Amino acid sequence: MTDLHTKRLRLRSWRDADKAAFGRMNADPDVMRYFPAPLSSAESDALADAIRSHIDRLGWGLWAVEVTGVMPFAGYIGLARPRFESHFTPCVEIGWRLSRDAWGHGYAIEGALAALSFGFTELGLDEIVSFTTDANQRSRRVMERIGMTHDLSDDFDHPFLPAGHPLRRHVLYRKSAP
Repeated sequence: MTDLHTKRLRLRSWRDADKAAFGRMNADPDVMRYFPAPLSSAESDALADAIRSHIDRLGWGLWAVEVTGVMPFAGYIGLARPRFESHFTPCVEIGWRLSRDAWGHGYAIEGALAALSFGFTELGLDEIVSFTTDANQRSRRVMERIGMTHDLSDDFDHPFLPAGHPLRRHVLYRKSAP
């Protein structure tokens, strides 16, 4: 397992102790605003276990974020493979979900830049994508600040959401290897 370090962050493997904070974060309606629904404690624990298993298996994934000396668990940032088929899959996506107290400090950008670098240099990826619902301006700004570009022709309807769902339309951002 590879830990990533930035000036303020450590992106690391998950610990059992992370689950309680992750559960609170996933139950927060503000954090989960652009997801279909907040997660129950059992759903959150299952997600944490799946993320941890992926990292244990591959050595990379959606790392737990630790703000050094400030916050032992702030959420996750990292790389994953989408579990659906679309015009841009198979691919590796970059994603993040941070607790509300971690918002507004630049942690998503800082951690995402480290994850991008890892994906391009260590994994040898040619491209990394990111996507979110059309209305999620906060995540879209992070995508733009880390150098990703958006093309309207790449936008898509998320296949896990039913027709007519207000979050179904998604924007896709891309970044090619330097």
